Amino acid sequence: MSEALIERLVNFAESGNQQKIVLNGQTHQGWIMEITDEALLISTGYSDKVGKDNWIAFKDLEQATLSYWDNKKDLWADFKL
Repeated sequence: MSEALIERLVNFAESGNQQKIVLNGQTHQGWIMEITDEALLISTGYSDKVGKDNWIAFKDLEQATLSYWDNKKDLWADFKL
C-alpha cells in the first residue's frame, strides 16, 4: 500500500470526533482504532456489549463514502482519499 494512502487514512482517523464509512449500504460509525498495510479497523457502538469492531480493506474503501464529525460546524463533513 502506498505511503500516501496510509498518510491520508491517518488524517481521516484524526479528523473530527468520529468517523463514518458507508459501504454497500451499510454505515460504520465510530473511531478508527488501527491501520495496517491492507485495512483499517473501525470500532462502532458505545460499549463492549453493544460495540463492534470492523476491519475494512483498502480496496473496499474505493467504493465507500467517508466522512467525519466536524465539531466546529456540528455536522458530518465529507473526506476524500
